[in-house]
Amino acid sequence: MRVIARMNVGGPALQVSTLMRRLDSEVFDQRLYAGFVGPDEADYVDHRARDMPVCRVPTLGRAVRPADDLRALSALVAAMRRFRPHIVHTHTAKAGALGRAAAVLARVPVRVHTFHGHLLHGYFPPAKTRLVIQAERGLAAVTDRLVAVGRSVRDDLLAAGIGRPGQYAVVPPGTALPVPPGRSEARRKLGVPEDSLVVAYVGRVTRIKRPDRFLAVVRGVRRAVPTARFLVCGDGDLHGDLESAADLRDSLHLLGWRTDVETVYAASDVVLLTSDNEGMPVSLIEAAMSGVPSVATNVGSVAEVVRDGTTGLLAGLDADELTHHTVGLLRDEELRRRMGEQARTWAAQQFGAERLVRDTHDLYASIAVARGWWPAPLPKGANR
Repeated sequence: MRVIARMNVGGPALQVSTLMRRLDSEVFDQRLYAGFVGPDEADYVDHRARDMPVCRVPTLGRAVRPADDLRALSALVAAMRRFRPHIVHTHTAKAGALGRAAAVLARVPVRVHTFHGHLLHGYFPPAKTRLVIQAERGLAAVTDRLVAVGRSVRDDLLAAGIGRPGQYAVVPPGTALPVPPGRSEARRKLGVPEDSLVVAYVGRVTRIKRPDRFLAVVRGVRRAVPTARFLVCGDGDLHGDLESAADLRDSLHLLGWRTDVETVYAASDVVLLTSDNEGMPVSLIEAAMSGVPSVATNVGSVAEVVRDGTTGLLAGLDADELTHHTVGLLRDEELRRRMGEQARTWAAQQFGAERLVRDTHDLYASIAVARGWWPAPLPKGANR
């Protein structure tokens, strides 16, 4: 039984849908429980996974409301008692808390939680962050396996005293993109001039992503490369900040959420990320798979996706440094081409959907063998 607070467009929903679709249905009987997205979010299921069944828990949304949360907890406990899963696997912070608490109450044998990132930096003031850490420490104590999307995410959590090293498995995201249109066709679809240099941002437009920093980079790049165009594929509570940038109206293309994100990458020369905190951004993985180099802040496990100086360029939390890297790539076509090719090769090796499915299968199989649900595999070379 897989539990996630909401299936908003983003990395966690993409990973969940990949596992729901691709894990062997003859081996794993899966059910997905999720709440509804907020008013400023797009639902991944509606946009890209209409074929995937979801058991909706109306009060399991992102917002923290004690009465609704108790109702969601009760609904999850009842669902677990009906389904009687061997494993409850939770994704994202709120679903991780309610889902694991419900699994304890319903006496589910095994509890697994994936950290697609963490809330240790950039989200809350210090006092609230300490409360989050205390809560996660308590939840880790009743969790059998903790999954981190990257080594840096795992190391940050361990440094905060959340879980033990032996509890963790590092399972990076995995994905696959549809065949993209050609560059000219992609630009025609998006209304971007064929001869422009194009920088794209793909993701939520919210505080942790720092749209103010993004706008500062856009203005800096425009001063150096006046013909540059910028694509924003996404939405969020701070989308109005982008809409109100009157001086950038001719160069900033606000696309909203699109089901054909591969078209955005096909039209782009560089992908930009300006966040204060990240797990392992799927947008940068998708950019690499599309052969587009990235410029990104070096936060979370970003450096495990963008190999600095090889598949893209990393910067600190500084708009001027991000601007410098972006301008440098836009002005050097050969460097963009070389980094893009290396990014495509790297992403294919490390972040394919089949690798994610294989890693997750192996995680569940190791639990099943340890619990005696499955026989231990024979050593290699042994007679069958």
